[in-house]
Amino acid sequence: MTDPIAANRRQFLAASGLAAAAGAVPAERAVPVPTPIPIPAARATSGDRVEPDWKERLTVTVGPKKADLVGSSHVVLQAAVDMVARLGGGTVHILPGTYRLRNAVRLQSNVRLVGSGAESILIKEPSRTTKLVEDSDWYDQEVTFADASGFSVGDGVCLRAQNPHTRGQIVIKRTLVSRSGNRFRLDRPLRENLWLTGEATASSLFAILDGDHVEDVVLEDLCLDGNRANNANLDGNYAGCVFLQDCNRFTIRKVTAKNFNGDGISWQICHDVRVEDCHSHDHAGLGLHPGSGSQRPVMRGNRLERNQIGLFFCWGVRGGLAEKNRLVGNAVGLSIGHRDTDNLIRDNDIRESKTVGVLFRPERGKAFAPHRNRLENNRLDDNGPEGSAAIDIQGEVENVTLVGNRISESRGAGRRVGIRIGAKVGTVELKDNRVTGFAATVEDLRVKKAP
Repeated sequence: MTDPIAANRRQFLAASGLAAAAGAVPAERAVPVPTPIPIPAARATSGDRVEPDWKERLTVTVGPKKADLVGSSHVVLQAAVDMVARLGGGTVHILPGTYRLRNAVRLQSNVRLVGSGAESILIKEPSRTTKLVEDSDWYDQEVTFADASGFSVGDGVCLRAQNPHTRGQIVIKRTLVSRSGNRFRLDRPLRENLWLTGEATASSLFAILDGDHVEDVVLEDLCLDGNRANNANLDGNYAGCVFLQDCNRFTIRKVTAKNFNGDGISWQICHDVRVEDCHSHDHAGLGLHPGSGSQRPVMRGNRLERNQIGLFFCWGVRGGLAEKNRLVGNAVGLSIGHRDTDNLIRDNDIRESKTVGVLFRPERGKAFAPHRNRLENNRLDDNGPEGSAAIDIQGEVENVTLVGNRISESRGAGRRVGIRIGAKVGTVELKDNRVTGFAATVEDLRVKKAP
């Protein structure tokens, strides 16, 4: 019987004259293989990531009582996540209760973590900090604490010190897995020098939900409490109520993230992350933090309140959509900067920001500026103090588009400005914006004033 794919390949080569030109190169390498005949229905096949659309998958319940896994600590939550992941994926259903965490819950690929809304509360236990009393080199896998009281095997810790060579800060996240007195073995080697000359410390700090190199995860209907009043600060490059590093295809939906001494929801070098209908509030850092290099984030229908910055585009965030969010009472409503290009910011409410509603950060020059971003049909009300601007465009940014935005001020015009355009800014398109209540609708510092 003739192989139809092989026959098609020979016909294509003969018709195109490539057979002779290919010479010693095998035909399979010279031209693409034709698309095979479509398969009517996928089958589960070893090693194939294309799966059938299964109508039912594994679900494991976790709760303080009457659950598949009974308990209220990070241990039982982690056991459920690991079990579901090991069996190919499915759902961990967190039943109503308060779960007190001494370590992060490490997320796994193909696992859906679903709570019971406001009744499923994951709260971080208070942090402790102690000095290290022995040097640990980069190849070591243990540390020695000055005071180990309050620390236990299984705890998550953040180890920090000053780099002896660059004088920058070293930050290492690990788990304590064994101990003898004040000596603790770590789950992984240090790979950095923790020396007493660098004032090395250990703190029981970690994210509540932590994802590292995982994909296809859903977080839904959860309440995450960072217990800010009883925890030291750890910024959003390392932790948050949710912290993701090098992940793909995450959906975070109907999650309340509150009171973290750092960020609410932070993702670094993560692609196709969707954050929808979440409430991220009262953090020391950022409400939503699409982090460095993250491509195509979608942030829709969220409430971001009383944070240092409501929505912070970090470095190199591209192709993002921020739509129908409410940013209220943040120090800065929305901030965009270092090579954050080609993003659409549409139909958001930005109100009562303490310093500025929308900030285009100045950065290091034109090559680093946030070009080709569009603000469309947003509503900005009562943002910034006397002398500030509701929208402040700084630096050497190009191709900024502001279309159909409504910018209002009800506290008195004073010296307030609706839109401020910095002296080094390039092309800005302003169209159909309605600006009311300000001393100046637009302040364009590119226009030289007469002496």
